[in-house]
Amino acid sequence: ARLHRAFENSDFTLQYQPQISTQDNTVIGVEALLRWTPADLPPVLPTEFIPILEETGLIVPVGTWVLHRACHQAVAWQQAGLPRMRLSVNISAVQFQRGDLGETVRMILAETGLDPALLCLELTESMLMIDTAHTRQKLQQLRDLGVSLSLDDFGAGYSSLAYLSRLPVQELKIDQSFVRRLHDTPSDTAVVNTVIAMAQELGLTLVAEGVETEVQKSHLIGRGCTIIQGFLFCKPLPPDQLALFVSRGKCDEP
Repeated sequence: ARLHRAFENSDFTLQYQPQISTQDNTVIGVEALLRWTPADLPPVLPTEFIPILEETGLIVPVGTWVLHRACHQAVAWQQAGLPRMRLSVNISAVQFQRGDLGETVRMILAETGLDPALLCLELTESMLMIDTAHTRQKLQQLRDLGVSLSLDDFGAGYSSLAYLSRLPVQELKIDQSFVRRLHDTPSDTAVVNTVIAMAQELGLTLVAEGVETEVQKSHLIGRGCTIIQGFLFCKPLPPDQLALFVSRGKCDEP
């Protein structure tokens, strides 16, 4: 009930975490992240409220709002003089299955004027496990719009090499749990190294998230990871602070 009211009362906001190119240390994109701060309570963690949004089906209208708001913000940044940056938006499995995602994305791109080439939709492994003709058709519809598709949290679920070759995915994101445990155990290090090598062989863009230390950063760069994000560079920021980070190259603490 509180989540219903939050949506109606516009209590949801978006923050954006920069994605950094390891080649020239510049911001090449941002990931939009949903936040909920009730008026009378402390902020609620996404891990607490997003599963409830999915269970109730509220994730479909909320997800549409996120897409629209994030695309509008990306265009506003360009109009303010910031460089063109790609925009990554997470898509829930429920949103993918129940909503007419292709038509929703088409309408939002048309309304906001965002270049489709700048929009990257992050999908979870679970929604692609049912490798059906219908799933492939929906993914191809999205690709036909000109947007790119990313497989989020790769390595954390039942990772299958089969669907990587059949589905129109252009990017892998290494799950942050593996990145944070780099060098803690040989097996976690091996997983990260293997995912990086596999992405390179398949010609996929690779993003490592959850980077928090210089040791992690150096290891990823040494293995050829080209895009990284995490608290080492900057935490998720409101739109105005993100613009300052991009223009100044540093994070202004609130």
